[in-house]
Amino acid sequence: MRVLLINTSERIGGAAVACSRLMEALKNNGIKARMLVRDKQSEQLTVVALNRSWRLVWKFVWERIVIWRANRFKKNNLFAVDIANTGTDITGLPEFQQADVIHLHWVNQGMLSLKNIEKILASGKPVVWTMHDMWPCTGICHHARECEGYRQECGSCHFLYGGGHKRDLSHRIFLRKKKLYQSYPITFVTCSHWLEEKARLSALIEGHKVVCIPNPLNTNLFKPHDKQKARERLKLPADKKLLLFGSVKITDKRKGIDYLIESCKILVKNKPELREQLAVVAFGNQSRQLENLLPFKVYPLDFVHDEHQLVDIYNSVDLFVTPSLEENLPNTIMEAMACGIPCVGFNVGGIPEMIDHLHNGYVARYKSAEDLANGIHWTLNDPGYESLCEEACRKAVTHYSEHVIAKKFIELYNKVTGSNA
Repeated sequence: MRVLLINTSERIGGAAVACSRLMEALKNNGIKARMLVRDKQSEQLTVVALNRSWRLVWKFVWERIVIWRANRFKKNNLFAVDIANTGTDITGLPEFQQADVIHLHWVNQGMLSLKNIEKILASGKPVVWTMHDMWPCTGICHHARECEGYRQECGSCHFLYGGGHKRDLSHRIFLRKKKLYQSYPITFVTCSHWLEEKARLSALIEGHKVVCIPNPLNTNLFKPHDKQKARERLKLPADKKLLLFGSVKITDKRKGIDYLIESCKILVKNKPELREQLAVVAFGNQSRQLENLLPFKVYPLDFVHDEHQLVDIYNSVDLFVTPSLEENLPNTIMEAMACGIPCVGFNVGGIPEMIDHLHNGYVARYKSAEDLANGIHWTLNDPGYESLCEEACRKAVTHYSEHVIAKKFIELYNKVTGSNA
């Protein structure tokens, strides 16, 4: 069987990482998988990039201009929404024509337009679409937050300046998606049960098959190693407990940096001795900005692309904290758990499906810096800390390992193609 995975980027962003890992998992389990991207970051032969040209850049810019205009020429939320008005027709590519299954992932920001997607569907090839956020089931937003407009019909979008209006851009794109979805069969895959529930509530997805399959992880690579040796390689202190926080962009408000800062201040206020006992390792762009914001010693690292270095980082710490305010199924939690590192995060999105409260980590009340601080302190000082580590690793291996996830996708591909292979 030949499967073509389609994503805007090969390596940058959670969806790209998940898509790349799925390609490898499928290949390791007998599937001829290839990946088609707009932005290629490696020399991987099974990853094919669209031909670079000024047209690709212009398509991305034109989409932003349309959104900017609809937003009354304000920059607010300019990248929180997408309208898929521009893209590239991929149906003539040999990789597309040779594929038995077309598997869409995150295809925004000029990769595929709604017209391009319609042409893919009209080809008659089975289409599977993994939702890495809510965009496929809303008008234009990637995370609807408290809004429930997508359950009936989008409009008066709070992501548009002034709250939009009843027949605004979100409404028009919603209707275009609805007409498209009603014309062809699509099998939607969600990475978490949280997103599965959101998808099933959407008026857009009604009548389509929705299944929940997590992202895969190479648990032969991401696994526990000697903590002290990992610290030596990274030049981290051997005599402190280390808390890890990481994101592509550390200062991204959606990743909850303000709550991390507040929770650390609460920890020091309640337990002054922690100022010397605890330190923070931060990886991601702008991580050095944390040095003046946290009451603990900070060891900043740049954004890490090399997975072997990532394994060292996870194995060097005692706890991973993700105060993110919007999440589906974070790769970072999966990676940390596979390395035997307990995690603390808010009760949002797919996080409580990953972290089993008080069993392999701590799920804090949403947007409660105080409970986040409680979770950090409880996890680091729990008498059964070693058991937390073992359970975290066990959860990752049994739920997210490559073989487990590849098997589920192969079964799905066989169903959509009518194959019994």
